[in-house]
Amino acid sequence: MINILIADDHSVVREGLKQIISANADMTVLAEASSGNEAIEKLRDNTFSVVILDIAMPGKNGLDTMKEIKLKHPNLPVLILSMYPEEQYARRFLRAGASGYLTKKSASEELVNAIRTVSKGKKYVTSSLAEQLVGELDITTEKPLHSTLSDREFQVLGLIASGRTSGEIANELFLSVKTVSTYKARILEKLRLKNTAELITYALQNQLVE
Repeated sequence: MINILIADDHSVVREGLKQIISANADMTVLAEASSGNEAIEKLRDNTFSVVILDIAMPGKNGLDTMKEIKLKHPNLPVLILSMYPEEQYARRFLRAGASGYLTKKSASEELVNAIRTVSKGKKYVTSSLAEQLVGELDITTEKPLHSTLSDREFQVLGLIASGRTSGEIANELFLSVKTVSTYKARILEKLRLKNTAELITYALQNQLVE
């Protein structure tokens, strides 16, 4: 039996995923979590085959949650399920240890296959992402500037573009305001931008935020 933990802050999404999963006799949702911290707690009390993890949740964000899960449970497959487009986020999460990445739009068609694949210790990517990854083998392919950002810089970029203040970002990521300002300066330099307005425009044009 494939025992699953669903971590998503929207109850409607969790219910939808449970309905899809419940139609399959070889898998069951053993527990649910509405935040990254709650997901970590659930892992202390139960043994799971797969974790389905949302990116954007209150408190500990998806990337930090996944890194902590992989640190404490290195062999536990984590399947990322997000509203964000895979072409912008999937590579970063796969590099950080995720076993697969799905968008919520494709979940109804691909979720069951993805769960079975990652539960066997394999990686799962959609056919469209696989084509993109193969295309990147061509050294002439130009990569977007934000691909040069570190994971933390990428997080700060998303939070700034979502309208968070430096103080709010500092509280959410457990950083000082000065450190957030340093990250912001690095981001602007790497993206060749001049100010926050240009940063927000860049993030929207590249579908890094809703």
